[in-house]
Amino acid sequence: MKRRLAAAAVIGLSASVTIAACGSSSPASSSGSGSGGKTTIKIVAADYGTGASNTSQTYWQNVASDFSKQNPNITVDVQTIDWNDLSSKVQTMVQNKQYPDILEGLTFAQYVQDGIAYKASDVLDSATLSNISPIFAKAGQVSGTEYGIPWTTSSRAFFYNKKLFTQAGITAAPTTWDQLKADALQIAQKTGKTGFGLPLGSEEAQAESLLWFLGNGGGLTDASGQYAINSAQNVATYQYLQGLVKAGATEPDPATKNRTDLWQQFAQGNIGMINGSPALIPIIQKAGVLADSDYGVVAVPGKTGPLTSTVGVADYVVALNTNSHQDAVKAFLDFAYNDTNQLAFDNEYDLLPATTSASNTMAQNPLFAGFLKNLPTATLYPSAQANWSTVLTAIQKQIGTAITGDPKTVLDQIQQTATSGQ
Repeated sequence: MKRRLAAAAVIGLSASVTIAACGSSSPASSSGSGSGGKTTIKIVAADYGTGASNTSQTYWQNVASDFSKQNPNITVDVQTIDWNDLSSKVQTMVQNKQYPDILEGLTFAQYVQDGIAYKASDVLDSATLSNISPIFAKAGQVSGTEYGIPWTTSSRAFFYNKKLFTQAGITAAPTTWDQLKADALQIAQKTGKTGFGLPLGSEEAQAESLLWFLGNGGGLTDASGQYAINSAQNVATYQYLQGLVKAGATEPDPATKNRTDLWQQFAQGNIGMINGSPALIPIIQKAGVLADSDYGVVAVPGKTGPLTSTVGVADYVVALNTNSHQDAVKAFLDFAYNDTNQLAFDNEYDLLPATTSASNTMAQNPLFAGFLKNLPTATLYPSAQANWSTVLTAIQKQIGTAITGDPKTVLDQIQQTATSGQ
């Protein structure tokens, strides 16, 4: 059952929408205005939808339509792009100097390095800026100044199928790696189902890997913030995962398995345990196989005990200064970050808000309260590193091969990619 904390009217998918000045303030007076004092800004955003019925184009057009009732002097051109094509298409835009004013969904540090990013304080008023979730606001900083503005967030937890646990004679969720392994093998032997789903394919190998790294005292970076992908702890983690796969505790060949596919298998009752985010819940509900009482959600097991810091993820907004549309961009972003728009987006795509006030509202839903509770202590990706997008791609494409190859060799190669440009 989809949760709706803020209803959004569906509107047409026209290429651009005319927008107007907020509240009683005067219309934005950006430089770069067109004829008659009108300004056009462009937003390029990731499409979080699964098809035409919930495309993000509709969401952003809806925000623009609501905003248009108050700002007749600004036109917002909306373009959403599928995740698989987002990075390459935006890169082409930037190379051709066809700069959008606002980007959502990608990393931000490279634009700061290139000197074309607005500071967050340049494009958000003080009330909006102070409402941004603190942990992600800090993660959006480069050299102590916030540039990346989190738009939507998520955290990870451990899902387990209570039905399969009962059939396999397991009475409690695992808290350590060895317990997970034993339970997974027992599920496979007693039920014929996959014990643990290990998605190390290109979709989100970075999240799965980081969860396991954290469980062994490792991570993507060290205490000083430098890349440490080939640390001794991380190498040992992948050696353990090799044993997990060879023993038959997981599906065959995890490097070819994507998160969404395994989540769907879990929802169908074919996998006993898997790491997941709030977005797994509607997949379970849509499948109609597991009732809410048929699965549990607990902390992710670590080597010797459950994680005290799980993986937290944020997708960021960055505003570019290349078109000198600061006032219009600020007016639009201040509106986009209000609670109605934040909750409408996160309700549509089963994610978590990036603002404190919207998070407080969503925390009233018990299905998502635990995920929100994990955010303040979560471990985040090193998004402020200028080459994070390059490192991310290397992890997604290569790290799964550490299951069948030599873990140290694979992690050394990714580490070399990470440090070669520093």
